Amino acid sequence: MDYQKRIKKASAPSPIGKNIFFAYVIGGSICCFGELLQFLYEKIMPEDTASTCVSVSLIFLGVLATATGVFDRVAKIAGAGTLVPITGFANAVASPALEFKAEGFITGLGAKMFIIAGPVIVYGLIASVLCGVLFLL
Repeated sequence: MDYQKRIKKASAPSPIGKNIFFAYVIGGSICCFGELLQFLYEKIMPEDTASTCVSVSLIFLGVLATATGVFDRVAKIAGAGTLVPITGFANAVASPALEFKAEGFITGLGAKMFIIAGPVIVYGLIASVLCGVLFLL
């Protein structure tokens, strides 16, 4: 019991309101940027192709921001706001790959790339197959 009191006394209180505000503003800004890209791409190509190009662009920008260290600096301010859009998934795939690139392309980069994102991909695939089977029945 004494230990819990000491931890509570030593820990700084979390500014929940500020954290929620920055997560909302920065996460929303990323999403608005995606909508802006969608609008611009729709001017030059069909809607379904534009949607694909938006996803690819946001993934590319997320990986680029991760590789240059920008994503980590923004994530310190935005918190969960950077995890909601597709850029968070791109960061989850790129971060472990960049961390282990010194181990080589196969055992480092290739093997570590899906450490975090791998379970998401596997369970997403399983869920989509199960939904497809249920839909078929």
